[in-house]
Amino acid sequence: MQVLVHGRPVGLALPAVMGILNVTPDSFSDGGRYASLEAAIDQGLRMAADGASIIDVGGESTRPGASPVDTGEELRRVLPVIEGLAARLDVPLSVDTSKPEVMRAAVAAGAGLINDVRALEAHGALEAAAASGAAVCLMHMRGEPRSMQEDPCYGDVVAEVGAYLAARVEACRRAGIAPERISVDPGIGFGKRPEHNLALLAALDRLAEPGVPVLIGVSRKSLVGIITGRPPGERLAGSLAFAALAVARGAAIVRAHDVAATVDVVKVASALRSAGSGGSLQ
Repeated sequence: MQVLVHGRPVGLALPAVMGILNVTPDSFSDGGRYASLEAAIDQGLRMAADGASIIDVGGESTRPGASPVDTGEELRRVLPVIEGLAARLDVPLSVDTSKPEVMRAAVAAGAGLINDVRALEAHGALEAAAASGAAVCLMHMRGEPRSMQEDPCYGDVVAEVGAYLAARVEACRRAGIAPERISVDPGIGFGKRPEHNLALLAALDRLAEPGVPVLIGVSRKSLVGIITGRPPGERLAGSLAFAALAVARGAAIVRAHDVAATVDVVKVASALRSAGSGGSLQ
């Protein structure tokens, strides 16, 4: 399995680790830490050296309760970082955005993947992504970041999220986005209770059509905190446990803050998964 990023295949036989680079003042885990251009570029270079296969640059927090950021401010945050990293790295870059204007500018600056928590549902987003030639990741979110955790309800969360992602994949295909440019994300923590998140993680292998890579992002999230009782900065062990279990259930991309440790865990979990299917260590 692979996904095309700017026409270049990113192999997913060994699951890829996507490094999280938040250039925001208010992200739940590392808000403000990489707000300066120098700090952000240094962190991107560090993640690449640690083994990240993709680096995801985000300029608007989507944590529960987050307020929206206007387009101009989001562009000011992400474009210099993407340009700076594109000039220094051969690692594919992703932009975490829902705004068509940011998608177009970020791809022009060097991003090869659009990671959208709204699954290209914003007005003009689907058309912008299709025209860009970039790969896309379509995430499920119920509601909006400001209110998504106020009382999320599902009949069958696995069936409902799976059906939504399938519909968005089909919308992308109809818009001219080639299948090999598409991946999906069940949106752990986005409009879901802990029991919903756990059900989705347990059913990852049933959430996507064959050949559609699944991205999983649980790194430092509240689900880990609820289970372990630890604050965001102390959730590495729990995050790594979820990463390993996600790989065992078929995740193709693991989105993480702690790249080096996650790369090691993904290698071990992938080796075990391969052995279970009759493969061998490479």
